[in-house]
Amino acid sequence: MKRILPMVLGCSLAALAASDFITDKTDPGAAGMNAARLERIPARMQEYVDAGMTAGVVTLVARHGHIAAWNAVGYRELESKAPMRTDTIFRIASVTKPITCAGVMILVDEGRVSLIDPVEKYLPEFKGLKLNPCGTRAGINCELVTPARPVNILDLMTHTSGLPGAAPAGGTAPNTLAEAVANVARATLLFEPGSEWNYSNIGIAALGRVIEVAAKQPYDRFLEERIFRPLGMQDTFFFIPPDKEGRVAAVYTYEADGLKRAPMTQRKYPAPEGGLLSTASDLARFHQMMLNRGALNGQRILSAAAVEAMTTSETGSIKAGFAPGVGHGLGFEVVRETLGTYRYNSIGSYVKGGAYRTYGWVDPAKDLVGIILMQRTNGGGDVADEINSFMAMAAAAIEE
Repeated sequence: MKRILPMVLGCSLAALAASDFITDKTDPGAAGMNAARLERIPARMQEYVDAGMTAGVVTLVARHGHIAAWNAVGYRELESKAPMRTDTIFRIASVTKPITCAGVMILVDEGRVSLIDPVEKYLPEFKGLKLNPCGTRAGINCELVTPARPVNILDLMTHTSGLPGAAPAGGTAPNTLAEAVANVARATLLFEPGSEWNYSNIGIAALGRVIEVAAKQPYDRFLEERIFRPLGMQDTFFFIPPDKEGRVAAVYTYEADGLKRAPMTQRKYPAPEGGLLSTASDLARFHQMMLNRGALNGQRILSAAAVEAMTTSETGSIKAGFAPGVGHGLGFEVVRETLGTYRYNSIGSYVKGGAYRTYGWVDPAKDLVGIILMQRTNGGGDVADEINSFMAMAAAAIEE
């Protein structure tokens, strides 16, 4: 198998180079998948809706560069009984993170950023950060020390910077990304950079600011020009246009007496760590580009080397990620152990989940892309029942 698999993938990629990735039709046969088994996916998702676990779900499965199944069940909004549609727009939360990291890798490809650059080379607020040698332990008086080395770009991408999850509270609410990231100056590192893993939203926000400084243009405009527009991601935004507001799914919180609508606030700036809204088809385009080693429909977004770096676990034996058996690449979690294959994904698969149970994954060994989108605030998205079921059922529908 080790000799055959690269040849199989090579043939698949060659076929994709000759034909476009089309997201307006499904073709289970071309995808080498069993149509009857694929039909079980929306039926299973409907069970979660009927049980009151979620308002609605959109799922998309693609293989060999063809959409095999694309379904919507339930409601976009419970109050009005507006049906969920396959083109519904979702707040994708942390699924934004690998897209931000892809933006950084475009600059790495162009020689404008290096993964081992100290972040302070671009952002002066990172100069002079101190380390608390007691880490997160409470009740111990510790004198802050200078870390052995500065935080670098790679540390931010892999969540090994030592930064806390968010910048310290206090002060006025930021109006710009620059103001938000400036608050890092008040943070204290929890551990030596590169030595441990701690999920840091402010670290990913800083990557967006690095893009602004290195590219000399606003972060959101850079992503629009270099990723969204070339890939045909026409429904991906930080700020929803008025004419598309009616397509946005409502967000709910699961409580003992049912789903309750969650109030949502809009930040004044584009949040690199989790601010995007998007659709299943747009996210499928991004993930298919990653599976194609950086290109889609004649548009090269990233080099093959950049994709390899993003989708390789960079965290060694450090306990990283939220799902079992994974390490952390650049924006993605990467399945590195047999324990991580319980959902029928292969070692080397790369995945990313968001707080509202939004999830995308790529399984290169199976030539498979999957997207599942919900809007529920209760967390647990990386190992939620709905996601576990969907991933296993998609793989189980493979015929060849």
